[in-house]
Amino acid sequence: MNLYVRILNYIKPYLHRLIAAAVCTALAAAGNLYLPWIIKDVVDQVLAEKNAGMLNWVCASIVIIFFLRGIFYYGQNYLMSYVGERVIIDIRGAVYTKLQRLSVAFYDKNKTGTIMSYVTNDVSALQSAMVQNTIEMITEGCILIGSIAAMFYLDWKLTLFTFGTFPAVLFLMDLFGKKIRVAGRRIQECTADITSVLQETISSSRIIKSFVREDYEIDRFNKENLANFSANMRNAQLMALLTPVVECVAAIGVTAIIWYGGRSVIDGEITAGSLVAFLVYAVNISNPIKRLTRVIGSIQKALAAAQRVFDVLDLDEVIKDKPKAEDLPNISGKVVFDNVGFSYNPEDPILRGISFSAEPGQVVALVGPSGAGKSTIANLVPRFYDVDYGSITIDQHNIQDVTVASLRRQIGIVPQETTLFNGSVYANILYGRLDATQEEVELAAKAANAHNFIMELPQGYATALGDRGLNLSGGQRQRIAIARAILKDPRILILDEATSALDTESERIVQEALDRLMVGRTAFVIAHRLSTVQNADKILVLDHGCIAEEGTHQELMAKQGLYAHLHEIQYKTAELKGEPVCTI
Repeated sequence: MNLYVRILNYIKPYLHRLIAAAVCTALAAAGNLYLPWIIKDVVDQVLAEKNAGMLNWVCASIVIIFFLRGIFYYGQNYLMSYVGERVIIDIRGAVYTKLQRLSVAFYDKNKTGTIMSYVTNDVSALQSAMVQNTIEMITEGCILIGSIAAMFYLDWKLTLFTFGTFPAVLFLMDLFGKKIRVAGRRIQECTADITSVLQETISSSRIIKSFVREDYEIDRFNKENLANFSANMRNAQLMALLTPVVECVAAIGVTAIIWYGGRSVIDGEITAGSLVAFLVYAVNISNPIKRLTRVIGSIQKALAAAQRVFDVLDLDEVIKDKPKAEDLPNISGKVVFDNVGFSYNPEDPILRGISFSAEPGQVVALVGPSGAGKSTIANLVPRFYDVDYGSITIDQHNIQDVTVASLRRQIGIVPQETTLFNGSVYANILYGRLDATQEEVELAAKAANAHNFIMELPQGYATALGDRGLNLSGGQRQRIAIARAILKDPRILILDEATSALDTESERIVQEALDRLMVGRTAFVIAHRLSTVQNADKILVLDHGCIAEEGTHQELMAKQGLYAHLHEIQYKTAELKGEPVCTI
């Protein structure tokens, strides 16, 4: 009930339409409730008393009632559909907005397919509950209440006798409802797993084919598909069992009505027409109860999806603004790490007491073995994560005391794996600053060494890149990403192994663009190939979450420490492979 009330809170902006829909529903249901009364008049007055005037009135009233019922039925369905669809749009928007606000840690811990399932499958399950099931529930509820009222009017003693079966019906509905809700949650989880496998396999099609793992992925998908089948069959089993059990109990009640009511007609306490009308109303009770049990089962299944949706909406936004956070003013770019510690898992610290400073305009290189904490330092600057202890300041502003948006507006990131959107080249570069002019976009592309190859594309800047820009080479994608960063014009720049996946020629072209990008900006360069950072103003050598060494290339080589050791290994490896040793 709490979940359903929470869903209904989204209806408040459309309450006037909901009230109108409820009125139409009640009037449409009233048409159904009048028909047993017509049958009573036909039996008692037309057939028994040969009343021709009543016959004419009955025929006319049937036509009028069904005409009006059709109008109200249309209004009920249109208005309820409008309210339901608007509510679903609002909930879907709220979930998507929440996903945009959640920290990077959430995406690290959850599969992409599962996250997609929240917005697609789970919200779609809510859609059926909010539209068709709600319409049916209101309609059948009106018929049920109206039928009971009419039964009391006809014979209150017979009505009380009929209600003897109600406690058993309500108990069964509650018992099965709980089981169906559990089954429904399992269905949503299985559906999310299928979506996750589907997303992974589609996005990794090249890897799958290169390792000839098509059959393996088919088996993996079939396994998840079978689990989804089992979950749905469990739900179908419960739904199939619920209806006949309730009908059986209801049949006992109808049998009791016929026996008791028949004796009342024989004794002259009620007329035959009243008993027939009473039986029709009793059927009108059993049918709504039967339909309501099915609807409640469907709603329980939908509420399982609602639970997953609201679980997301209730997640704490770990990275958020403090109550009195102020915007970060335009900065010069001095970054200071003061005794910073951080861990993704409390039992496994990644950074231990990191302290260093980067002056405005300096290029600071982060090098070291894999897992040393290079990327973690880069992730802490834009507050993708918050430090466990210590502080990070930019121009003496603690980054946790300023708004996240104002901080990230002044930071540009060029990652190793370039992310391009399914749009035009122009739109992808414009993403860096949405209010930029076409001239500014082209200037950024020229500075990134991208303008020439863009003009050679079929439609130039208007060329659609397709999914993730896979129809471009790695170097071309990287240059578009650099153009996007140049257009943003950040004061702090983070280059996360931006050239490590490129061939020598592409690396040279991209590095030229990066050199232009870094001019006048504080730059953090995460490098795997040490030859690419020899001209950095400061090199931080990380090892096991600590700064093992710090200095320029010449200073570190003179120390003959970890940096010199790593440099020697890379140099010898390049010689053995016959590769040129880059000294950019």
